[in-house]
Amino acid sequence: MPDTTQVRSSQEAVLPDDVTDPLLWRTAYDVAAAHQPDETGRCPSLLCGGQAAPCDTLTDARRAMDLARSGEAPAEESVPAAAPRPRSRRRRKAA
Repeated sequence: MPDTTQVRSSQEAVLPDDVTDPLLWRTAYDVAAAHQPDETGRCPSLLCGGQAAPCDTLTDARRAMDLARSGEAPAEESVPAAAPRPRSRRRRKAA
């Protein structure tokens, strides 16, 4: 049986001190790493079809990384070649 174990980039990344959801942060990190723009400024993922950077998936992954953090420590570089986007301060309306 072949070994199907893959080493993901998040396994080697240093988890920021203020991460409250490590699983979400590491999963989003791997997604963001897979959607980094190529030398032409387009997303290389087949799922994005050459969309201009940042693709929607990269934007969502950065947001997920932010949501996985408590926001108490200063933001630091967490995704290769791009800083995460700041959290939205909007409040949800009550239903």
